[in-house]
Amino acid sequence: MNMEHENLILQDTDPQFESLQELGHCYTSVGQYAEAERCYEKTALLNPDEPGPYVGLGVVALQKNLLDDAEIAFRVASRLDSECSQAYAGLGMIAQKRGAFETAFDMYLKCLDLDTDNLTALLGLFQSSCQMGTFAKVIYYLEVYLQMHPDDDSVLFSLAAIYMKESRFEDSKETLERILWLDSDNKDAADLLEEVERCLHMQGTAGERV
Repeated sequence: MNMEHENLILQDTDPQFESLQELGHCYTSVGQYAEAERCYEKTALLNPDEPGPYVGLGVVALQKNLLDDAEIAFRVASRLDSECSQAYAGLGMIAQKRGAFETAFDMYLKCLDLDTDNLTALLGLFQSSCQMGTFAKVIYYLEVYLQMHPDDDSVLFSLAAIYMKESRFEDSKETLERILWLDSDNKDAADLLEEVERCLHMQGTAGERV
């Protein structure tokens, strides 16, 4: 989009903030980060109390692997709005990239407490949980998410993997069978189901010996 179009947007008084912010999102989605930054900086000037532009700047910095810049932007957003779930998701991603999994876990939890529908935070929580070896809380949020999105195979697979780690083999089997019902060609689900069924067989054999 050219500068003339951006100037037309800036001439509006009411929709200019939302329009410029949406333009920033569009530029970010196609990797035009310099243009995205320019849009977010303009929106921050238009409404300095809104967290959205700083979330956008944080996302751009994260995409460029500028973790310090991203952290500053997300922290500004969280200070402007203590209930900005996206800011906590961003801080979680930064902590995860730095290997600070406990901090990442806490940030993702804060995000999900505000927005249980945030898939980025949900999968980040799962990955952090795997690193820490604690799964109780992530199971709850995965199950809540699946109540709203019952056919999300990536979340179903994450849940099945956790059920298996927790030795909940029947739950894991049922979840994997649902994935394969949705997508019969899902090789990862088929391979994990084979492993789960082997565990169930061993569990049954051990029970018979007792």
